Amino acid sequence: MKKTKVGFISLGCSKNLIDTEVMLRDLHNAGYEITPEENEADIIVVNTCAFTESAKQESIDSILDAAWLKKNASCKGIIVTGCLAQRYKGEVAKEIPECDALLGVASLHDIVKAVKSVENRKFYESYSDTASYTGGERLVTTPEYMAYLKIAEGCDNRCTYCAIPAIRGPFRSRPMDEIISEAKDLEKLGVKELTLVAQDTTRYGQDLYGRYALSDLLRRLVDETKIEWIRILYCYPDKITDELIDVMKNEPRIVKYIDMPIQHISPDVLRRMNRHGGKEVIVDAVKRLRAAIPDITLRTTVITGFPGETEEEFEELCEYLKETRFERLGAFTYSREEDTPAYSFENQIDEQVKADRRDVIMGMQMEINDENNAKMIGKCVRVLCEGFDPVSGMHYGRSEADAPEIDGKIYFKCGKKLAEGKFYNVRITDVLDYDLIGETV
Repeated sequence: MKKTKVGFISLGCSKNLIDTEVMLRDLHNAGYEITPEENEADIIVVNTCAFTESAKQESIDSILDAAWLKKNASCKGIIVTGCLAQRYKGEVAKEIPECDALLGVASLHDIVKAVKSVENRKFYESYSDTASYTGGERLVTTPEYMAYLKIAEGCDNRCTYCAIPAIRGPFRSRPMDEIISEAKDLEKLGVKELTLVAQDTTRYGQDLYGRYALSDLLRRLVDETKIEWIRILYCYPDKITDELIDVMKNEPRIVKYIDMPIQHISPDVLRRMNRHGGKEVIVDAVKRLRAAIPDITLRTTVITGFPGETEEEFEELCEYLKETRFERLGAFTYSREEDTPAYSFENQIDEQVKADRRDVIMGMQMEINDENNAKMIGKCVRVLCEGFDPVSGMHYGRSEADAPEIDGKIYFKCGKKLAEGKFYNVRITDVLDYDLIGETV
């Protein structure tokens, strides 16, 4: 009997990718064939994002692309999972009748039931209590040398612009032993770089152990695995403890890189955003990190055009970014999301003004990036090789200053073919926009 082929479209963040990998494992264990080619799939699963308006539109477009395949190719069913299905339950099937099954974010383990229902031409829908879901075994889809590891699910921070708490539920840490066990399994698969993710990694452990325990988790990962790079994303400045800084400083295998979204610097804007800690906490966190770890790479994100953002508040943000000179920065326009407090705030900003302000910040950051990259010429860095680009005739990879799928790459020459997933010393010789050029030493 011919096996049903299931294809996946995974959208959004690395945390969503992990959810996709959980569903892949469940389907694989149930005997289904997984295909990377959507036009060969009997059933297509679209794991959606609904964080911003652009993310929602991408999700809808992907569902409609799958609907075209359902009409014109071998596809016989579409399953929509993840944030869009959760946030707009009751609406997705109504607005896109081509959907054959819907799973909320906590119902991912019902994926086999959903596929079986679609095979039997029966509509399936499941929305479990979000607080009940933390993950499960997964089929890792990233290159064998790197993987993401989710250490917590949900969020309690309640930023006024963000729908994540309503979609993903309350913050809940995974038990430390469970995380360590998964890390060991990933190490056996050949993982050289492990990136820890959550909606707020720095809050890890507060609900289980009564304290921020990220530093304890990092020490155990160092002690109990030999994974060479351990990276942290999604940190909040009000939870950057001295213990966390100390373990990052003293453990060579914890990369000197931290992703710490600040979103703004104006005290009034931060207050309206309900960001915890305020300007003083942000300034202090950056100061302590750089004082303890002078070579640290700091990445942040900011939002332009939040309701009520005045020219003076925007200028205050620009001045702070000029002074602080974050090594990595992304600027995003405010997305007005229904069912969030900020949706009803007065003084909503014109879309063009939002975009213009974003462009000003990204122009500033390009200049900072150019100056920082120029200082890299002549230096030798350790690079994790990710592949070979036949067009340029060079290998490419990342240093510890570059997070996967977010930051730039290092393209480098070598007289022989190098192995992916291995580390090489590279001397930087030139700059190409956000990327660096070099040669092996």
